[in-house]
Amino acid sequence: MPQMRWRHSPKSRKRSRWLIAACLCIGLIICNDAADAAGNAKQPDRYDEILQLRSLYAQIAEKTGLRWQQLAAIDQYERTLTRVHRKSRPVPKEARVGIYIPESVWAGAMNPDPADTSPLSIRMFGGIGRDGDGDGRAERTSAHDVLFTVASAIGGPLGNDQEHFRIRLWHYYGHERAVQRIVQFTAILDACGDKLTKRHAFPLPVRADYSYRNTWGDRRGWGGRRIHEGTDIFAGYGVPVRSTSLGIVEMKGWNRYGGWRVGIRDLDNIYHYYAHLQGFAQNIKPGVIVQPGQVIGWVGSSGYGRPGTQGKFPPHLHYGVYRDRGMVEWAFNPYPLLRQWERDERRAQRAAR
Repeated sequence: MPQMRWRHSPKSRKRSRWLIAACLCIGLIICNDAADAAGNAKQPDRYDEILQLRSLYAQIAEKTGLRWQQLAAIDQYERTLTRVHRKSRPVPKEARVGIYIPESVWAGAMNPDPADTSPLSIRMFGGIGRDGDGDGRAERTSAHDVLFTVASAIGGPLGNDQEHFRIRLWHYYGHERAVQRIVQFTAILDACGDKLTKRHAFPLPVRADYSYRNTWGDRRGWGGRRIHEGTDIFAGYGVPVRSTSLGIVEMKGWNRYGGWRVGIRDLDNIYHYYAHLQGFAQNIKPGVIVQPGQVIGWVGSSGYGRPGTQGKFPPHLHYGVYRDRGMVEWAFNPYPLLRQWERDERRAQRAAR
C-alpha cells in the first residue's frame, strides 16, 4: 500500500510556521518568567531595598509634595517592568532605582544632544529631565535626578488625594493598568510601613492532608480547547486556603471556570489566583491587604458552570500565578515556587520545635 502524504497549500504551510513561531516565543517568555520567579523565591527578603531607599524617597517627596509611599510604588512598578523588558528598558543592574526614561523623553525629541545634562537646554527642547540633587546637571544615571524628574512630572499643585494622584499618573503613563498597579502598591506600602516582608507561605497548611504534582500545560476537560495554567492541590473540603504572599486583594467572586475565586496582587506585580473555593474568609474583599499565611478561603469544588455550581470534580485548590508585563499578563508555572515554599515552611517548623 503506498504511503499517504498530506499535502499543504502554501497558505496553510505559512500559517503553520507562524503558529509554531508564536508558540515558541510564548514558551520562551513563560520559561523566562518561571525561572525569574523561581529565583525570586530563593532570595532573601528583597523588599528591604524599598526601606533602604526610604530616605531618598522622603527627600524627593519633600520637594514635590508626593508621599514617600507613592514614590516607592512608582519605582517598584517601573522596576517590575524593567525586570521583564530588559532589552527595551536598559536600566543598569547597579542602578538604585528601576525607573526608565528614554533619552528622547529626558533630553527632548528635537535635542541634537540626546545625552544632554543641562537643565536649561533640556527644558528648551521640551525634555522632562530635572536636576534633583542640586549639582547643576540633569543626569539619567542619577537616582536623585530620575526620581525628582518623575515626581515633578506626576506631582502638582492640585492636591495629594488619591483622585488627583490617579489623574496625574494617567497623564504620565497614558493607561489605566499602570495607574491601578501604582495605587495598589501605594496601598500595600501605606498598610505595612516598615514591616514589609518577602516571606511566602504554602497555600495550604503543610500539616494538612493534601497532594499535588506538576499539572502545568495539561489539557482541560471543560470550557473548550485550553491548557491548564496552574497547579491543582487536592485536599478535603474545608481545608484552609492561605495567601502565599503579602499583597492586595484585587478580585473576589464567581468565575465560571474557577468558581468562587480570589485574586491577590503582590509588590512584585505577580497576580496570585486561587480557584474552586468553598467560601471566603469574612474579611476578604477587594482592597484588603493580606499577609503570607493569612486564611482567605477554604478548599472546595466550585466552578464549571453558573454561580453556585459545585461538585463537578474532586475538591482541590487551583493555584495560578501571572506576571504583569505592562499591557498584558502571562501565566507561568507555579509548581517550582510551591515546592520551594513547602520546603521552606517545613524547615521553619522543624527549626521551631
